[in-house]
Amino acid sequence: MRILVVEDEAKVASFIRKGLEEEGYAVDVAPDGDTGLAMGLDRVHDLILLDVHLPGRNGFSVLQALREKQVTTPVLLLTVRATIEDKVLGLDSGADDYLTKPFAFQELLARVRALLRRKGEERSAVLEVADLTLDPARREAFRGPDRIELTAKEFALLDYFMRNPGRVLTRTQIAEHVWDYDFDSMTNVIDVYVNYLRKKIDKGREPKLIHTVRGTGYVMKSEG
Repeated sequence: MRILVVEDEAKVASFIRKGLEEEGYAVDVAPDGDTGLAMGLDRVHDLILLDVHLPGRNGFSVLQALREKQVTTPVLLLTVRATIEDKVLGLDSGADDYLTKPFAFQELLARVRALLRRKGEERSAVLEVADLTLDPARREAFRGPDRIELTAKEFALLDYFMRNPGRVLTRTQIAEHVWDYDFDSMTNVIDVYVNYLRKKIDKGREPKLIHTVRGTGYVMKSEG
């Protein structure tokens, strides 16, 4: 899951980013409303945490612009103001939830999970490629009868592969969907994680599912 945090207070943004990354999420940070809007329009995020008081466009303006462009990504508004009028304005503008600062990270995390769970209802069907299955709701993977133990990043990478069977995925695409905007796709970290997956999923099994496309990236398919 990939989350966009639009927050101009560097300490708050860092606190949120660190906590979410420790939970296995890929996190992008935008320091102002205009940047947040541009990144939100990319439609690559599963959730947006949007501060109301931002330099440039404020959070309400960003939210309204996203909804006008038919961006349906769930939005959790963050603000130090908790008046009924602000909440009504935010919800009427298309927000999915509202959280008042200061907040405990565990409360933020609970709201994040709830919104992602709601969004994931249409994405929760078990994914299958050959005899490999992945259940996003239960966060379980099996190759035949054997359960595959995966780290958070390995799970996110496998989920991305299995939602795009037969499609060649470049290292840049993988970096943007499983890591974040600032990730250097020229490093070998992606190759290392793909090799981790291969050892867990393909080693000693047929057919092989993860294939290298030389000079481009990787593809998941059941045939050679």
